[in-house]
Amino acid sequence: MLRHALTQRTVTPITRVTLSRGEATTGPLAGIYGPMLCLVVQGGKHVVIGKQVLDYDVGHCFVTSVEVPATGRIVEASVQKPYLAITFVFEPQVIAEVLDHLPPAMEAKLQPGFAIGPVSPDLIEAWTRMLRLLDRPGDIPVLAPLVEREILYRLLQGPHASLLHHVARQDSRMAQIRRALAWITTHYEQPLSVDNLADLAAMSRATFHRHFKTATAMSPLQYQKMIRLQQARRMLVIEQCESTRVAYAVGYESASQFSREYSRQFGAPPARDAERLRSAPTSFTDTWR
Repeated sequence: MLRHALTQRTVTPITRVTLSRGEATTGPLAGIYGPMLCLVVQGGKHVVIGKQVLDYDVGHCFVTSVEVPATGRIVEASVQKPYLAITFVFEPQVIAEVLDHLPPAMEAKLQPGFAIGPVSPDLIEAWTRMLRLLDRPGDIPVLAPLVEREILYRLLQGPHASLLHHVARQDSRMAQIRRALAWITTHYEQPLSVDNLADLAAMSRATFHRHFKTATAMSPLQYQKMIRLQQARRMLVIEQCESTRVAYAVGYESASQFSREYSRQFGAPPARDAERLRSAPTSFTDTWR
């Protein structure tokens, strides 16, 4: 990791595997965490999703099965002992292929779409062999897919098995919720109708609301607000758009309400926050997953 994680976020030649490195603790950085695994190799991280607080460090991994707006910060890092982590984005088809070789399992009760847990020695060994391929790039096309399947197999033997089942299965309750999440994410600027989302998920309004909050730790309206604010932040920082224009572009009817909710979420008014992020050493784009 120390030899290959040379920047804050290093995209590796191994498909869907990136390496993170931080040589100092950070303030809160907001982003969208999609279905993935984040394994901490050194240091520690603090993540907030809705009202849930998650802390994980060496030997623990963070797994998500749905797209969730989250705020994370590195809480343990230094130049001498930097924060190091592996991010592995799940591919549903590959998980499904591994599941084809395992006994069928009944769908588990819907649970939060994210969790933290310890990693087994077998999983650490598999990841060690995966990272060693970075020293032999010619072996990656043949061997990386095999090691990826072993990593997924090990995960399916552990406490995160049900989350991976939800990623792969297209007929699960979580898949129904993901349809609603996808609609909100791609239509965040439009008025939100919980009844329409429930119809999209093929659930009653009450059942949908309950399952949605279980999966994401927030209500549909809270989820939409987080998506809107994070998209607004992206437009302010990267596209350098004017605050009032951004407010209306992401669906707010009142620029003053947008400014209040933005300040409450990110700790500063839109223009000041954008200026701070543009001048910060940590890349804002690295937080958008």
